[in-house]
Amino acid sequence: MANQAGRSSTAQERLSQVSDHLSGRGGRRGKRSLLEKHPDDIVVTCALRTPITKGGKGGFKDTAAADLLHGAFRALIERSGIDPKLVEDIAVGAVLAPGGGATEFRAAALAAGFPTSTACKSLNRQCSSGLQACVDIANQIKAGMIEIGVGAGAESMSQQYGPQAVTEFSELLENYKEAANCKVPMGVLSEQMAKDKKIPRSEQDKFAASSFHKAVEAQKKGLFDEEIAPLTVKWTDPKTDEEKTITVSRDDGVREGITAESLGKIRPAFAKDGSIHAGNASQISDGAAAVLLMKRSTAQRLGQKIIGKFVQASVVGVPPLLMGVGPAAAIPVVLEKTELDKNEVDIYEINEAFASQCLYCINELGLDINKVNPKGGAIAFGHPLGVTGARQVSTLLTELRRTGKNIGVTSMCVGTGMGMAAVWVAE
Repeated sequence: MANQAGRSSTAQERLSQVSDHLSGRGGRRGKRSLLEKHPDDIVVTCALRTPITKGGKGGFKDTAAADLLHGAFRALIERSGIDPKLVEDIAVGAVLAPGGGATEFRAAALAAGFPTSTACKSLNRQCSSGLQACVDIANQIKAGMIEIGVGAGAESMSQQYGPQAVTEFSELLENYKEAANCKVPMGVLSEQMAKDKKIPRSEQDKFAASSFHKAVEAQKKGLFDEEIAPLTVKWTDPKTDEEKTITVSRDDGVREGITAESLGKIRPAFAKDGSIHAGNASQISDGAAAVLLMKRSTAQRLGQKIIGKFVQASVVGVPPLLMGVGPAAAIPVVLEKTELDKNEVDIYEINEAFASQCLYCINELGLDINKVNPKGGAIAFGHPLGVTGARQVSTLLTELRRTGKNIGVTSMCVGTGMGMAAVWVAE
């Protein structure tokens, strides 16, 4: 009992500290410290992504995840000018690939020009896999295990998404309630969460329409161009079965003319009286992303252009049936770790798994909605599961630098009930 009381007291103190930061009462030394530059900072010298395309019918529907990753690797080497022999390890986030993609991702690295001395691994923390890959590499550099590494993500939902991606549970797991809750489909549990948290469909549709509008405007202005590496791939025309060679250079899920009213006409997907549908949830998509990381001293020695730095990350667990609240739980923790006030963050990239959960997190944290996903999000251009966390880094740093701002946070909810967040600084 004494131990339990001690744990409860510690939890209360932690919540109090987090509350202080969210309310602005916490120390404000964080921002000044983050803007300082030190030789052992973990910096980003290149961050890019492929276009994100519609699952099953977009430009990458016939392209394997490893081939998308190969394209991202080739672009990373070319744009950064890094000698591939200097890259010691690569971590690739992937959710759906058989065997975690470990074999073909290593093959993709070799085919892209990395030597046999460059190690490669795949990892799966569901929707935060791409971010976890970047954080793993950053922490390896911090620990002195490696000097230079790449955090990446790759996913072909066209080829690998479906019933086969769902794991069958043993009787042991099925008989434990919270364990069994881990396999409740995300759409179903997000529908229930929207009801429990009283987030009306009208607000979800308004948020989703805004995501499309922002993405359309950003695409028209070329605001994605710097972060996107176009890929030339084979594509089979579904109408004629003719195989063509096409170059994909833009996100093809972005659609003009979407309004809250037009979204309001779409039939609910998970319940007759539900609020979640194809228009206010993230799109099934294909893509890849890659981020090159090293110490500042290493970048300066090699003449690498520094575009930003990794500061800190957090990962938390939440009840499986409340999966969508993950960012609301993870963001306060990383703000506490970095002694940042929520208002000192210039841009929040929060994954739009569902409009309902993203809205809840924004409202729960009291964030300025104008700082959230300024170029739109996964509702508008898609959420290739293992890619999003790495994709957000390129989107965030590009927009921070374009607007002359500094501090950003990337975050997402995670299947089975988790949340992850990270703080980045643009230079």
